[in-house]
Amino acid sequence: MNALRKTTIFALIIIATSQVFGQDTNTEKQAVLKVMKTYKDALQNLTTEGTFDLFTEDSEVFESGGVEGTYAHYIEHHLGPELGHFKKFEFSDYEIDAEVDLPYAFTTETYVYTIVLNPDDKGNTRTIKKKGVATSILKKIEEKWQIVKTHSSSRNVK
Repeated sequence: MNALRKTTIFALIIIATSQVFGQDTNTEKQAVLKVMKTYKDALQNLTTEGTFDLFTEDSEVFESGGVEGTYAHYIEHHLGPELGHFKKFEFSDYEIDAEVDLPYAFTTETYVYTIVLNPDDKGNTRTIKKKGVATSILKKIEEKWQIVKTHSSSRNVK
């Protein structure tokens, strides 16, 4: 009888703690998804405002086979100037998967992005539509999720 009681108590402890850890993981996953959504929304709004806090200072950005450097460097020398040429930047068919393994999280995003360029001197505009994928590694630092590394690539939509 004593062994049965100990087994029952042990089983209840396992069930209770797994539910607590499961809820904690879900909360962390939602926080990670919020970081990624904030970044995606900023791009769609053609701004980088508020995005620097989403990345670590020593973050690394990789894009379509290129090493872009830190996020700050990427914004200053690549994405920031590009956004000024966009009339519209929109994601569609967007899906994200996130896995949390504290203190890290790993995301995979798939999407189609459409860029409409501002009119040129002759008033002509151009639309770019590509299928993309991005993977990111985030780390929880001082109770805040930040992107440590991100890699994206794209190809023409078929």
